[in-house]
Amino acid sequence: MSAVPRSEVETTDRGARARERLLAEATRLFAEKGYAGTSTRLICLAAQANVAAIHYHFDGKEGLYREVLLAPIRELLARFEGYDDPTLPLPDALRLVLGAFLHPLAGPGEDPRAAQMQRLHLREMVEPSTDYAEAVSLQVRPHHEALTQLLARHIGLAEPDRDVQQLSFAIVAMAQDCSMSREFMRQLAPDLLRGPGAAERLLDRLVDWGCALVAHERQRRQVK
Repeated sequence: MSAVPRSEVETTDRGARARERLLAEATRLFAEKGYAGTSTRLICLAAQANVAAIHYHFDGKEGLYREVLLAPIRELLARFEGYDDPTLPLPDALRLVLGAFLHPLAGPGEDPRAAQMQRLHLREMVEPSTDYAEAVSLQVRPHHEALTQLLARHIGLAEPDRDVQQLSFAIVAMAQDCSMSREFMRQLAPDLLRGPGAAERLLDRLVDWGCALVAHERQRRQVK
């Protein structure tokens, strides 16, 4: 089998690096200025890329924006892997789900890209674009449905109902808010996220509370 020519490998590497630079600069600019306020020329200038690069790599500005939105969602969902295994105990399943949201808290320092994505997604939550709604429907909905099925199973139901849907949102919201409100947490309770193992201790408590909510819902239904 013949080896791939070195020139071809170098071209591929350059293309991959250019694509990553475009994504990084587009993320920063979309977060700062919004979709309408960010031109393709400005993105290419910041990424030191040819003006045709966005069309080449992403088929235009819309495709680039869609990828900016989808990339962190895919990264988050990849950390969920295995949570819906029916043989997994509830605490272990919740640890995978909630731990995925707390991932930014576990690193040694603040990731600028994480803050940019937080700002961008907050903007989208207030004024969702078609691309964001589509991303939620295609990428997030299957996991939400799997989580509600998991909770229903541990409550003793064949299928999730309205209360289980609400419970699913409530459990996820605990970890999601900790991640998105981490700067407020550092100001209001600085010791909470300080020191080795701080994120793991927070995760332990969230898992305990999630299990307690499921137990309460199971008991509430038994009392009726």
